[in-house]
Amino acid sequence: MDYYDAIIVGAGPAGSTLARALESSGKHILVIDKAEFPRDKTCAGWVTPAVMDSLGIDASEYSHGRTLQPIRRFRIGMMGQSPVENDHGGVVSYGIRRCEFDSYLLDRVSAPKQLGTPVKSIVRQDGNWAINEQWQAPLLIGAGGHFCPVARLLGSGPGKHETVVAAKEVEFEMSVEQARACEARGDTPELWFCRDLKGYAWIFRKGRFLNIGLGREDNHRLNDHLEAFVDDMKQSGRIPADLPGRFKGHAYLLYAHANRPLVDDGVMLIGDAAGLAYTQSGEGIRPAIESALMAANVILDAPDFSAVSLQRYGEQIAARFGNRASDQEQGFEVPEWLKQPIASTLMRSHWFTRKVVTEKWFLHQQVPPLDVAV
Repeated sequence: MDYYDAIIVGAGPAGSTLARALESSGKHILVIDKAEFPRDKTCAGWVTPAVMDSLGIDASEYSHGRTLQPIRRFRIGMMGQSPVENDHGGVVSYGIRRCEFDSYLLDRVSAPKQLGTPVKSIVRQDGNWAINEQWQAPLLIGAGGHFCPVARLLGSGPGKHETVVAAKEVEFEMSVEQARACEARGDTPELWFCRDLKGYAWIFRKGRFLNIGLGREDNHRLNDHLEAFVDDMKQSGRIPADLPGRFKGHAYLLYAHANRPLVDDGVMLIGDAAGLAYTQSGEGIRPAIESALMAANVILDAPDFSAVSLQRYGEQIAARFGNRASDQEQGFEVPEWLKQPIASTLMRSHWFTRKVVTEKWFLHQQVPPLDVAV
């Protein structure tokens, strides 16, 4: 059985970021993922400049041979009414393709990788974790998304008791005819909120690729909502009439509604495995990256891997993202009884859609890049 200082289950942005941080400090790391890379990942796919800064990515270098769509505007509305469009005066985010972005991050990791390898067994043996009876380590990190097998070791998740966001999307390369017919613009993602405020849909053009999807925290009749949205966008000419392939689904937890423990003896959860997606937008890449950097900082300073020593990670998460089950920002940050009557009015406001929805909820411009030296 091969021995490592730590085993990371999940090779997405959280797992690869943690692996790179730990290996740079001399740790012997193994990364396991059930998928081969490059792999498709259901995600709208955008990253803010803060994410690029935290990862040390030069945008001009990354864009060579990869999709990097500058975003300067947002088109926001409530389904069934006219949207408003806001110009932010410069590049405020970037559209990426997850198949490229995730592979780029993973390729920067030189540690051993076991890709295309499902985790079939996790056993605690003499203070170590044994994975698939092949690899062992005193520290096991779950970075495998919502259904990460490591998350099953802590608390009672994943399970039906958790209030998840269910989303479906499709991303495809448009033909010349489809690109000509599509009225969506690359530098202007579109966000369309459901009238009951339980989710939103998006249209995101990235160069010659188009991403369309819808997510709801209440997944009841998700397909009906998606079909109605797609039909409406086709009729209005926002998207091509002939969409290829099937919409793919995924699930994740919003931070304020998740109750998964983050640490235990020799175990940590990061990214979507920990339920860290922003409550207001469902965006999970930045929380995944930042949680990995915080976890690396704690791991490198910890005297051992006991739950007590690792608890500082949970404290850092709370300091960065707020305490769960407290006065988290919910929906439109107005009293519950006011939401329905004024929501349609707010969605017609340039000030509200720009300053609150876009800059605060989706871009988190008020939050500076994470200052963690690893």
